[in-house]
Amino acid sequence: MNEGRADVILASIREHGGRASTARRLIIEALLASGRHITVEDLAGAVQAEHPDIHLTTVYRTVEALQALGVVYHVHMGHGPAQWHLADQSHLHLVCQACGSVVEAPPTVLTGMATGLAELGFVPDPRHFALVGWCATCRDRTASGMAAQDARSS
Repeated sequence: MNEGRADVILASIREHGGRASTARRLIIEALLASGRHITVEDLAGAVQAEHPDIHLTTVYRTVEALQALGVVYHVHMGHGPAQWHLADQSHLHLVCQACGSVVEAPPTVLTGMATGLAELGFVPDPRHFALVGWCATCRDRTASGMAAQDARSS
């Protein structure tokens, strides 16, 4: 299945004047095989494990070309490097600032906010940054810890 997707992506690169090199094919196949968010460094490591001659700069250039075509996008999950994933698997990222867990949410969870911003003439792209807060477990822990602290302060 991923081989067919790789062929479609490579055809799109060719249609837009790019080269569909062997290195690009290997990078795209590794990206598809990862099936998750991945940093460029991790993607390069996966490719270089079997093809050490493919340089990190080639991976960066390929990912940037794929982003220009709308095939991938990157998200900042808080601290650390940007992570990449396929644009056809678009979702929002909710990152717990206590435990670091990531919850993937459908873009529709921000429909109300997007509507309000559209009334101001602004169209947000909430995929680019994660929403940071607390997961259900840490929220409960944080709430009990804050309640205990408030009780001690009184």
